[in-house]
Amino acid sequence: MSLKQHIAIFTTASLPWMTGTAVNPLFRAAYLAKDGSREVTLVIPWLSLKDQEVVYPNQITFSCPSDHEAYVRKWLEERANIRPQFSITFYPGKFSIEMRSILPVGDITETIPDERADIAVLEEPEHLTWYHHGQRWKIKFRRVIGVVHTNYLEYVKREKNGHIHAFFLRYINNWVINIYCHKVIRLSGATQDLPRSIICNVHGVNPRFLEIGMEKHRQQQQGKTTFTKGAYYIGKMVWSKGYKELLQLLSKYQNELSGLQVDLFGNGEDSEQVKESAKKLNLSINIYPGRDHADPLFHDYKVFINPSTTDVVCTTTAEALAMGKTVVCANHPSNDFFKQFPNCFTYNSGKEFVKLTLKALAEESSPVADELREKLSWEAATKRFVMAAELDKNVSEAIVRSASKPFMSISSQDLKKGVEEASAILYNSISGIEVARCAFGAIPKTLQPDEQMRKELGLAPR
Repeated sequence: MSLKQHIAIFTTASLPWMTGTAVNPLFRAAYLAKDGSREVTLVIPWLSLKDQEVVYPNQITFSCPSDHEAYVRKWLEERANIRPQFSITFYPGKFSIEMRSILPVGDITETIPDERADIAVLEEPEHLTWYHHGQRWKIKFRRVIGVVHTNYLEYVKREKNGHIHAFFLRYINNWVINIYCHKVIRLSGATQDLPRSIICNVHGVNPRFLEIGMEKHRQQQQGKTTFTKGAYYIGKMVWSKGYKELLQLLSKYQNELSGLQVDLFGNGEDSEQVKESAKKLNLSINIYPGRDHADPLFHDYKVFINPSTTDVVCTTTAEALAMGKTVVCANHPSNDFFKQFPNCFTYNSGKEFVKLTLKALAEESSPVADELREKLSWEAATKRFVMAAELDKNVSEAIVRSASKPFMSISSQDLKKGVEEASAILYNSISGIEVARCAFGAIPKTLQPDEQMRKELGLAPR
């Protein structure tokens, strides 16, 4: 048995779906495994062909998990020049059209053998455990770390009867986090407060964006014109990603922003509605399909505008800053990490948005200082993650310290543990009832993977 620490990173999405929970956990796995001091396994969802056709762009599909794994590894090598030093395995998943998300099927803790069940990192822990039925994460693994990516409460509030749903979701999130996670890392204060949680941005950017930014810096030093285009925004084209707010701002302040043209890039369920709204408002906006943010097409844009307040930490904002652009974004907890960058302009009102946008377009973007640029890297993000997750913490020392506590403290701890155990048993019982699962939004018949999926993943027949 290896003496190395083994880390299993479970996430809710995978390439070629270019979402944050597909890309960021992939980089986390790569950089945690980079120096060879740890064994790392990335655990990603496997979808049936029918779901792949709905989720993955450009008609990309995979006939078997090994083909999917090869695609992920090739992408990482080509896009980030990183040779993966970690393992990849799959858990059964299904796509929920209503939630626009992939949900686990069956007990996904079984994807990691007991002898390798050391540390589990749950990327979107609430999402991964809402319908979990099976072995308790805290029993299976020595330490369970949650990384909260998504502001689910904000998304739910925008739906019909959203405030009522958000009220219940808040308590369910607290419940599952308390019984399944030892520690939770919230990427920003935009998410709900959760048990045993801290706020720390543990994400970085693809090295390619830092290289683009350094090249722009060299051009500036040589006296060359570095940015020849104006303002743009790139993001999944759904209303909740800030498109509604942006169109409202541009419409309300058309006179003040006369001559401003904004280019929007994105794919999503609301693409046609966004196009129709922009046309009705007679706005100076060009709308294009989504593209890789590192595409040369974006290199010469000067200003990145991001009015979204549903993000937790916006990856594209970090990428824009890494490329040396000026960012104009809302003064919101999701953007707190970026306020340390001189090129990040945050606004509190529509009038401030106008003032800062015009300023950003008129001024030359300042080069990002080396120490700030380093903070955007995955090397720095990985150091923050190791510290925040306490991966190097000596567990035996913690046990010794707890053993030296007074009798009353031990009794209090035992009582708390007993309540948590009862809570876990209750949740596991409810999550095993098909009617209850479906009532709370689970996909029907997902307590166990079907025979076709078991065959595709090489699981033993039931």
